[in-house]
Amino acid sequence: MADQHAQSGEDKRPTEIPVIRWEEPPEGPVLVLLDQTRLPVEEVELVCTDAPMLVEAIRSLAVRGAPLLGIAGAYGVALAAVRGFDVDDAADALAGARPTAVNLAVGVRRAQAAYRAELARSGDTDKAAEAALAAARKLHRDDAEASARMAERGLALLDELLPGGGHRVLTHCNTGSLVSGGEGTAFAVALAAHRAGQLRRLWVDETRPLLQGARLTAYEAARSGMAYTLLTDNAAGSLFAAGEVDAVLIGADRIAADGSVANKVGSYPLAVLARYHHVPFIVVAPVTTVDRDTPDGASIEVEQRAGFEVTEVTAPQVPVTGPGGGIPVAPLGTQAYNPAFDVTPPELVTAIVTEEGVVSPVTAEALAEVCARSREVTIG
Repeated sequence: MADQHAQSGEDKRPTEIPVIRWEEPPEGPVLVLLDQTRLPVEEVELVCTDAPMLVEAIRSLAVRGAPLLGIAGAYGVALAAVRGFDVDDAADALAGARPTAVNLAVGVRRAQAAYRAELARSGDTDKAAEAALAAARKLHRDDAEASARMAERGLALLDELLPGGGHRVLTHCNTGSLVSGGEGTAFAVALAAHRAGQLRRLWVDETRPLLQGARLTAYEAARSGMAYTLLTDNAAGSLFAAGEVDAVLIGADRIAADGSVANKVGSYPLAVLARYHHVPFIVVAPVTTVDRDTPDGASIEVEQRAGFEVTEVTAPQVPVTGPGGGIPVAPLGTQAYNPAFDVTPPELVTAIVTEEGVVSPVTAEALAEVCARSREVTIG
């Protein structure tokens, strides 16, 4: 296991480059993304001039993470509108780029609805494009605010469940500022604990097969001066058995109406381990991640990704020989099972932390109440 001790001094931003921004150069508006496939080796920007480029960036995981996908999707609709492309076609392509991540479709449909409403009102495509862009920018701001509130609520919950501080928190995948308009979801809670002097250790799952934990969460933890330790996914059990985990914090890509949680594959085994070892298993996600049209976990469509992500590894500046562009680690022709997500049933989830409140115990009724509270705030 690689270990990193806390650094002194003020927190550093995980990256000086914004993960997403709208720019309007003379040649026309563009959406600029921090290419997360290149991290942590280099910080490289990816410029999208149209929706198809953004769709490819989403599918390749250059831009990823539930909240950020929603923001990107909304900006993608605005980009199509401003550049004069068919908005509905762009919206459909963007919404379907990653089927499990509900925030993506939410962001796309919000910007599309704003475009349609203004077009119906004024008949002016330029004004409709401005309305779509305004909707995207509002979603971006709202997510930053939601991130801060989730961090506050999550830290309060940790203090309630684990009085005395000195928390040793295990996290999976990447849930920091790289996936958000703010400081993230689950990672934002850990970061708040760190700033309050209450985080003893952040355990970072490497998160196979694409190593979002090793590449991205460790990157953010190091840049934030947090005490963290990287471990292989299959070492988590021994960590629990040794009594080294006080709580598990994860994000979510879709939460069904009954409280079932779809998150990066490998989350469900952590929930089982946490239940056996009597460790709180906490999900942190904005209410936009709750899909009330999906009744339960069995109804969640789980994205199946290409097998080469399992049978090959990629490394910067290393010659590649595999059909997927990586270094083969399995015999040619090996079939691979590669779901992007798994689903944790609500009875294994201690709490779901949203910007509108904490749901615990996790029930369909309690989750619906929090969602209704969010709609009341939006309407008001």
